[in-house]
Amino acid sequence: MPLALVDCNNFYVSCERVFNPKLEGKPVVVLSNNDGCVVSRSSEVKALGLKMAEPWFKLEKLARQHGIIAFSSNYALYGDLSARVMSILSTFSPRQEIYSIDECFLDLDGFDPQALMTYAQTIRQTVKRNVGIPVCIGIADTKTLAKLANHCAKKSLAGADSVCDFGLMDNAQRRELFAGIPVGEVWGVGPRMTRKLLTMGIKTVEDLRSAGTEKIKNQFSVVLARTLSELNGIPCIELEEAGTPRQQIMVSRSFGSAVTGLEDLSESVAHFATGAAEKLRQDGSVAASVCVYIRTNPFRGDEPQYEHSTVVPLGQPTDNTMKLVGAALHGLKAIYRNGFRYKKSGVLLMGLQARETIRASLFDDSAKQAKSDSLMCTLDAINHKMGAGSLTVAASGSQSRRAMRRERKSLNYTTDWNELPVAE
Repeated sequence: MPLALVDCNNFYVSCERVFNPKLEGKPVVVLSNNDGCVVSRSSEVKALGLKMAEPWFKLEKLARQHGIIAFSSNYALYGDLSARVMSILSTFSPRQEIYSIDECFLDLDGFDPQALMTYAQTIRQTVKRNVGIPVCIGIADTKTLAKLANHCAKKSLAGADSVCDFGLMDNAQRRELFAGIPVGEVWGVGPRMTRKLLTMGIKTVEDLRSAGTEKIKNQFSVVLARTLSELNGIPCIELEEAGTPRQQIMVSRSFGSAVTGLEDLSESVAHFATGAAEKLRQDGSVAASVCVYIRTNPFRGDEPQYEHSTVVPLGQPTDNTMKLVGAALHGLKAIYRNGFRYKKSGVLLMGLQARETIRASLFDDSAKQAKSDSLMCTLDAINHKMGAGSLTVAASGSQSRRAMRRERKSLNYTTDWNELPVAE
């Protein structure tokens, strides 16, 4: 069963270039929250040897030297363009698994194997024409091989015009190709596992593919053994059209500037609990407990350090924003200590389960529950229509107090009427 892995090239940078064509051919990076580290690099920046996750403050001299242009993360823009890309890709296959914000799997079972390269080029051209985002496509019989084929397409190791189809290669061609690819490029093989594989003499993809399944299972785990089978063309990882239900929901963020007072921390925690509750309802789940945590900046050695977290159990699993916010604030008051400069806070919803699995108890008030459900439905409907955060709990306060430092952010070209692009 052939699968295609479609991956957007340097996605965040590509999004910035869609509405600013002058950036084409220039070295561009996008920075993480609070303009901290590099999270997306153009090909020109990669050619300079600049690594992912490099702190920006260490690179400013290099940036001036090479004319590197930096942007703050614009998540509203990236999320909207991602949705447009995924919507277009869904029209090319009856089954799609969205793997991340910039990549997805497409089921190509039943398509003419000899025409897949041409079909993939049609996909690329359509996405580029309709959204402006360049993509690479890898085609193979398993998800692990499709990821590897995509890597080959991106690095121009095989295939043509940013498309690689392993189905067009015989075993000898695959062996030769895989023998030149480091084992660390295999999907799911991280740095620690790579180091251990190297001590065993397994240096390339072909080395891993040729290793015995039992040997790998004994030395590592059934997960890597499954990866080995996938590298040999035996599907072990199913295509998931809908993501598996989340076991936890985390919402957290570092502050643009240090926070000292309980009031400001309370606003951030209430805001994060509100966002987590919205995600909870989108999943059709309820939470059994709320964990809240706070911490100072560990990189400021000249300041006193403090971090703490606590879990607040709920009497009955719920998706009600007010109840979750109340529990989070209760936990915050228990762990807050005066005299510290806090850098980050967060809320974690735990013990998630499907809403329909919750059984009513003898003392439940059905009328009260119906009123709560109606209120949450109305809250979500208004925010969906008028924009996120249009209606929220008063405890979340002013957004300006918890705003990230984003001094280099581009406009919200597709999600804000006041920032629509203007053709001159």
